[in-house]
Amino acid sequence: MKTLRKVFCVLFFLTLTLAVVATGYYFFTTKDISLQPEKLVFQEKTLSVYDAYGEIIPSATAGAQKESVPFSSIPKKTVYAFVDTEDKRFFTHRGFDFRRILKAVYNNAVSHAYKQGASTISQQLIKNTHLSHEKKLSRKLKEWKLTKQLEKRYTKEEILERYLSVIYFGHNCFGIRAAAQFYFGKEPAELDLADSAILAGLVKSPNNYSPFKNPENCKKRKESVLRAMLKNGNITQEEKEIAVNKPLPTAPNAHASDSGYLHFVYDELTALSESNRFTVGGNIQIYTYFDAKTQEIVEKNTGAYIESDKSIMVLDKETGGFKACVSTVGNIRRSPGSTIKPLLVYAPALQENSISLATPLLDEKINYGGYSPSNYDGKYHGYISARECIEKSLNIPAVKLLESVGVEKCASYLEKMQLPIEKDDLSLALALGGMKNGYPLKSLLSAYATLANQGIYNGAGFISKIKINGNTVFERKNAQTRVFSEDTATLLTDALKTTAKSGTAKKLRSLPFDIAAKTGTVGTEKGNTDAYAISYTTSDIIGVWLGNANNAYIDCTGGSIPCNMLYSMNEDLYRRYQASGKTINPFPSCASVTNIKLDKISYYDTHTLSLADPISPPEFQFTELFKKEAIPTKTATFFSNPTINPPILRYTQGKVQIVFDKNAPSFYDYKIERYDYATHSIIYQGGYLESFTDDGVEKGKRYAYFVTPFYGEREGKKISLPIVSTKEGETATGNEEILEKNWWDY
Repeated sequence: MKTLRKVFCVLFFLTLTLAVVATGYYFFTTKDISLQPEKLVFQEKTLSVYDAYGEIIPSATAGAQKESVPFSSIPKKTVYAFVDTEDKRFFTHRGFDFRRILKAVYNNAVSHAYKQGASTISQQLIKNTHLSHEKKLSRKLKEWKLTKQLEKRYTKEEILERYLSVIYFGHNCFGIRAAAQFYFGKEPAELDLADSAILAGLVKSPNNYSPFKNPENCKKRKESVLRAMLKNGNITQEEKEIAVNKPLPTAPNAHASDSGYLHFVYDELTALSESNRFTVGGNIQIYTYFDAKTQEIVEKNTGAYIESDKSIMVLDKETGGFKACVSTVGNIRRSPGSTIKPLLVYAPALQENSISLATPLLDEKINYGGYSPSNYDGKYHGYISARECIEKSLNIPAVKLLESVGVEKCASYLEKMQLPIEKDDLSLALALGGMKNGYPLKSLLSAYATLANQGIYNGAGFISKIKINGNTVFERKNAQTRVFSEDTATLLTDALKTTAKSGTAKKLRSLPFDIAAKTGTVGTEKGNTDAYAISYTTSDIIGVWLGNANNAYIDCTGGSIPCNMLYSMNEDLYRRYQASGKTINPFPSCASVTNIKLDKISYYDTHTLSLADPISPPEFQFTELFKKEAIPTKTATFFSNPTINPPILRYTQGKVQIVFDKNAPSFYDYKIERYDYATHSIIYQGGYLESFTDDGVEKGKRYAYFVTPFYGEREGKKISLPIVSTKEGETATGNEEILEKNWWDY
């Protein structure tokens, strides 16, 4: 009994000590913290957005709410949409829902992961307006103290009023008034049940449940909110069905939408808050890559074409940040058309050493199980080098090459550049941009930056850093994922330089600096729906998209108006750089890439790659860049070792005719020799001829003919032709061993 009493005493004093220590720690940690009512409303200074130079962008809070919405003007159904979704015992607890806390602890313990939270609306309001986002015990204790103060000072209606006036709904919508205007073009008092369910559903994940970005997710989330309201008895089954069947909004309210740079900043803010697990609230400072002078250049050129929707973006190569943009359609996803070819087809094929830039590809009519693509010009061009295929943006070679390398293999490279491919889209049509959803222009430029950065993908964005209540919750860091080798990127960049000089982007050819470019056009026989032009230098990656959100046809291709806009923006940037003492440097060379002389004869006659004969004249050579590890191993010997195909020998009407192969080189000299039983004669010695006729033969004899090619003083291999018999009843015979025997004994 004594032992049991001792154990009890020890446990009692330990518990008491822990309680005293915990109480002391609580009071010490929270002694300097108190509720600040001014933080419970949205103020101008609550949100600040900075440009690339640390200056505040004046219009940053243009779409944000400036005043609270009185609780009395918020529809009852709207109130219960939020309460039933976020905190169903809000009106009965005193700031903390202990039943919910215990349930969350149990569920997290069972799943061995933190999957469920238990914060009440009161706690969320405090967390969003007063505290940092550090995951520390001290922050949680401060949250508890401030929540208790909040509940003592304000009624439930007042707490909910402040909560709904500061909560973030995505798209720069702070508070329910801004959200109601942006999503529905309404005042909060005008919201119906369906509207309310959408807004309540957004709180958990504005990026994932936005009706404009993820309508399917939004619909499911809306139904989930309505089920909770029905379960809690706050709506009827009939009301639920009517709200479920009401269509989602398809576009932001025209007066609330922002098509400029800040639209993308707020869009990215929402996405980053979810991927980095911080709440958008409190005092927010957003640092961007915005450059006002570059924005002026973009806006000036945007006005040059106003007949369609458009997206234009400028990405800084060094920082990986977008420094200017204009878009009338936001971050819309579209088919990339031919702009996908370098990224999906040619770069992977070069990386896998399946081709070089000189590899001849056969442009011919093809059919893969009913899929029969055609070129833009409707023609077939025969064998054409990979460089020329890129330059001319030919469709058929791209499809054939994708089939050869493998669709899944090529798609894996896109995945590394954050250009995901859905399983249903894994087909040969991908080579031409054939996919269900496509990509935003932002993502395409981020991928093209991989080529500009010698094969390294860094990702790209509008925001460099985010601070909330003085604490850094996000800071962009270059991930530097190696996608392509440096030599692959160098080769493809050089091919895209050719595209800008003489190919589909040749409108850029007069720019006085190195520039690589690619165009793309999407459409049908009825008309074009999308036109792209993308360029990059050692300073900037610029993209232009023209089209219409409703898929209405446009009267241009990627090589026309978009290229004109590219030219103008690149030229303006170049002048600006010159004025500030900067320059646009040439593309860097690569130690593992070399210029190789190739033989033209092999290339055009047999469509094979051979190194040029060392003594061949310049007109029979051409040069191309190669990876050092992939240089052709065969060397042509057309000049150092003259060789021809055996000519055809015919004997008719007392004459012998020797017909040369149509590919017999015209730069050779030829010697034709004739033997009979007693004489040896050189019957021809001179330049190329299509055929030679020997009319000096006699009846009743046998003749042997030999043809020898020469290049200068270099004698080639002597070709023996079949024996010709002029004896009655005999015909020409083979003479494979004629040089090893006395021919007259044959």
